[in-house]
Formats: sequence, structure tokens, C-alpha cells
Amino acid sequence: MHPPERVAEYTAAGWWGEDTLDALFRARVRENPDRLAVVDPANKQDLVGLPPRRLTWSELDAEVDRLAALLAGRGLTAGQVIGVQLPNTVEQVALYLACWRIGLIVSPLPMQYREHEISQLAKLAEFAAYVTVERFGGRSMAAEAAALGLPLISLDDAPTEAPTEAPTEARGRVPAHVADPNDCVTICWTSGTESTPKGVPRCHNDWLAVATVCMEAPRMTADDVLLNPFPMVNMAGFAGLFLPWLLVGGVFVQHHPFDLPTFLGQIQQERVTYTVAAPALLNMLLAREDMLAAVDLSSLTRIGSGSAPLSPVMVRGWQERHGIGVINFFGSNEGAGMLTDPYDVPDPEQRARYFPRYGTPGVSWSTRADKWTRMRVVDLVTGEDITEPERPGELRLKGPQVFAGYLGGAGPAGPFDEQGYLKTGDIFEIAGERRQFVRYVDRAKDLVIRGGMNIAAAELEHLIAEHPAVGEVAIVGYPDEMLGEKICAVVVPAPGIVAPSLDDLVTFLRDRHIASYKLPERLELRDSLPRNPVGKILKRELRADI
Repeated sequence: MHPPERVAEYTAAGWWGEDTLDALFRARVRENPDRLAVVDPANKQDLVGLPPRRLTWSELDAEVDRLAALLAGRGLTAGQVIGVQLPNTVEQVALYLACWRIGLIVSPLPMQYREHEISQLAKLAEFAAYVTVERFGGRSMAAEAAALGLPLISLDDAPTEAPTEAPTEARGRVPAHVADPNDCVTICWTSGTESTPKGVPRCHNDWLAVATVCMEAPRMTADDVLLNPFPMVNMAGFAGLFLPWLLVGGVFVQHHPFDLPTFLGQIQQERVTYTVAAPALLNMLLAREDMLAAVDLSSLTRIGSGSAPLSPVMVRGWQERHGIGVINFFGSNEGAGMLTDPYDVPDPEQRARYFPRYGTPGVSWSTRADKWTRMRVVDLVTGEDITEPERPGELRLKGPQVFAGYLGGAGPAGPFDEQGYLKTGDIFEIAGERRQFVRYVDRAKDLVIRGGMNIAAAELEHLIAEHPAVGEVAIVGYPDEMLGEKICAVVVPAPGIVAPSLDDLVTFLRDRHIASYKLPERLELRDSLPRNPVGKILKRELRADI
């Protein structure tokens, strides 16, 4: 994936190595074969009709072998891409590992996706097969998938009998694929600001670099019990907990879909030591001390949070009232990865507001990102590097965590600048007495982030614009206490036609089989949309008015 000169440079520096994801998993199995490794969601029976399971590392290894044999038996071979639409379960973990054992590339899809999204991505990534479950809650996943015309593999076909008692090395195995650390292992999807999603291929090397930083910030060890409430479809799900778990061992507890009583119950019952949660949820829980008082949180020592700016009051509240350090995450599928942790930045207010400015002379940080990451803040008008505080510019990054480029390219410019830095599209400014921090200012990209899911405004705008009663439309997010943001459609009705209602638009979109989380929850009718002198819609003005 990455050019040979980059592989040679980063390998010589010790930033990349010879590890692969399957090799890491095998190492964990050898170290602690009889220790608990992975735990199902407590509500799994209701979700997919299968009983919850708890597997040791050896038992998980046997499950991986069985699924690898199932995939190989369907004729799938190394280098092919398979679409995977699974909830967070033991089977999902085992399937990912089984794919990497035989060299398949996983393209994970959110459970909310339906025919509209899946068929689009299947074509872009050339899925050789599609893996799902028979049902998820009230949805018949396999029946929906049958309409896609792809070779379908239902995980309900995979045997789930108790693993053999034979020693791990004595079991028959599907021959493992001899992988190169530069081989592609996943193609995740980013909505970006365009209507067509972009594929984000990732290899062993760059995934493990990101995971290393996410492991080091909370000082993760094999003694940790990790609770994963994020869908394992992108950066948050993979790098936040799953791949760090492969690096250190420990226990990986799955959760899906998000349900607050179940989430809090798992913290208490599984003695969870580390988890991740959206800022809106952490704010709400602090305001509901009665709810927290009913749960034993004594095992929980750190929480990771991100996807939206953190409130200093919230970070301070968790630290002072409950002794729990909140780690501030900023990341993207493409490889932007910065973390402010309680060890380097003990002051809650600074931790909530700032991220490390890696490479600042005379300032060091305890994670390896400090040595790995090269960072620029660039004035988008002049193209100059910004070195003074309080002057906003685009954050640009280079390092072993950054991906090689979008699937199929991304136009002549691509995501990198002339110096090879990733153009994040996010606006930051330099801060701190020693200019050791950067502070997030705004998203340059027109994303609505609802419950941790990125929604491309352009995609919805293109679909809604097809409604005969819509003249113009702009999609913006508005604040929501639980989800972070919800979707508002600002519509200028077509002349001479009765203005559409919210129900009209939702019905229109449902008929196009889009994921339900993309449906607007508010409609604002306007005579016109605010625009700048060159005709660009001023979405900041729309957000301010909603």
C-alpha cells in the first residue's frame, strides 16, 4: 500500500516493524491460552437470537480457525474484499481475525446501512462476498442482503459448538496467509463532505501505529477490562479499544447497540477498568448523580472521549467527583490521531481544550506519537505555515499513523499537500504558554456527527433535492444532549407547490432505502438560503439560527 521509500524510512526509524494482526493474536493466545479474552453483549439473545458467550484466548483461537475454514471453503482467497455487517459480538471479533488469518480484506459496514448504501460500497470496493447475521433486532439482515446479488455468508451458518479440548498447536488449522505488514487489511468508509463515500484502506503497519498511541495514552495493560460501545467500523471502533486489546491482551467486552442501563450494568458486572463514551453522554451522566449512585463504578479508572469538543466542567467533574481521568481524543479514519491524557496534562481544563502540538521545541510527550508525528498549521489563504498563537489554520499531519490514500484515488489533488502532509480539513490554532498545544476551532468539512456516526450533508442534500416540492436544501446539525447532533433540513420550497412537511421528506427518503440514522429530525422552511458573495451557502449562519 505505502510506497517502498516510506516503508523503508519508517521501518529504519523503528516506527513500523514485522508484526501483523494475526501474529499479534497468536502471541496473545500463546501467552494466556486459558485466560478470558472476549465477552458478548449481555443482550445478545435479543439482538441476534444467539446466547451470550465468554471465550478464553484458546477458545477464541478455535473460533477463528472455524470461521477461517468457512470462508476458505466458500472459495475466498487472500487479497479479496468482503463486506461485513455485524453487531459487536464475539463472532464479529472472531470473523475479523479469521479474515486476517487467511489474508482477506475486511470492509466493515454499520448495522444501520441498507440496500442504498451497501450496494454503492460493494461496487466501489468490489466485494467478493458479504457477511452478516440472519437477524438483528426486528430486521431480517440475510433477507435484505439477498437482494444485493452478492455471495452471502450468514454467521448463523458457522458452527458454535464448544471448542475442542486438544491443545492449540495440535488442532488442525487452515494454512495461515503469509502477510506483509504493508498489506491492506481493512477498507473503512468516510462520508466526508461529498455524496459518494470514500474508501479508506489500511494496512497492518499504519493500524498498529494508531493503536499503539491509543494503548499508550490510557497506559493500557493486560490487566485491563475494556468495554467497547463503539461499532467496529472505523477509527473509533478499531483503534480505540479493539486493536489495543490485541497489543496488550486483557479482556474485551462487547456492547451493541448503545443502551445506557446495559452499559452501566456491564461496567459493574465485568469490573470494567477502561471504556470510551461520547461527550454528550458523559455530560448527561454527571448531571444525573442519582443514576451513577446506583452503579458500582469503583473499577473504572479512565474514560476516552472525543468526536466533539469536551467541556472543561465535564472533564473536571469526572476527575474530582469520581477519580476518573477523561482522555481527550481527536482522530479520523485517514490517520489524524491526537490524545491529551491525564498523565501529561493533569489540569482538566487544559486537557478538555487542547491537544499536543507534537514537535514543539523543548516540550515532550509520553506517547510515541510525540516522536512519530510531524504537524503543520497552514493558513488556507496564503499557504503559509502558522507559528504564532490564535491564528486559525488547517491542521496537517504526517507520520506512520497516516493512511496511504483513498481507494481508487481522490482526484488530482488527493488528500495530501505538496510536502506529503495529510490535509485534515479541520481548523486549529496554536495555544499554550510555550505554544505546546493546538486548539480545535471548527470542522471545515460539512459533517453532521449523530451518535458517533458521520453523515455527509451533501448526500442528503442530493437526495432531498429530488423531491418535487423542494427548491433548495441545506443540511446542518443541531445540538442534542444524548446524540451530540441531530439533522435539520433547511428547505426553500419549490415555487407554486405546497411546501413539504417533515413527514413528507422522511417518507421520500425511506423509499430510497437509506439508513434510518440519516433521516432528518427537524425541518426549517425558508424563503432563501444565506450565501456568501461567490454563492456558497453560509451554513454557520443556518446553525446559529436553529
